[in-house]
Amino acid sequence: MKAKINQFWKLRKELTMTEYLNTHNASLLLSAANKSHYPQDDLPEIALAGRSNVGKSSFINTLLGRKNLARTSSKPGKTQLLNFYNIDDKLRFVDVPGYGYAKVSKSERAKWGKMIEEYLVSRDNLRAVVSLVDLRHEPSADDVQMYDFLKYYEIPVIVVATKADKIPRGKWNKHESAIKKKLNFNKSDKFIIFSSVDRTGLDESWDSILDEL
Repeated sequence: MKAKINQFWKLRKELTMTEYLNTHNASLLLSAANKSHYPQDDLPEIALAGRSNVGKSSFINTLLGRKNLARTSSKPGKTQLLNFYNIDDKLRFVDVPGYGYAKVSKSERAKWGKMIEEYLVSRDNLRAVVSLVDLRHEPSADDVQMYDFLKYYEIPVIVVATKADKIPRGKWNKHESAIKKKLNFNKSDKFIIFSSVDRTGLDESWDSILDEL
């Protein structure tokens, strides 16, 4: 199985996106609270992290061309487990609980934090983390902490700034600069401006994700 997967990713650069990965063939595989529940195989995984309501579910749905595969909600804090999405039996997205939701108890936040840290630090399948921030606002202390955490553990990170459709295009560079300054952004990392409404950044997101596999 592992040899087949490795051979597949070696060939992918010779093919177009639709030839090597059927993104519509995707499903929620399982939800896990700890490593004993993780899938037991060698498929590469991309984790998605960000504040509650930053648009992780919309990001997943847009990349996979699905409306409701990942459930979107107006209520922050709905994702409470690690959700593993299987994509064409070649790749998985792992949606981790959103952080920074004030109405969750301190003990619950601590439990989520431990769950997320255990996955990010110990999971051999993990290839990179897509760290989602809101383009409209400066990163929160939690956003900065997540970015610093990933840099400390040398986990490849792709920063995706969501909700670009809510800001005039002429102001994107200003907001991008503010985010990068707050994060102390490393120029070697990838930064993508994204909108689930008009699909800005869709191809760039896929290219950046697949480059990490």
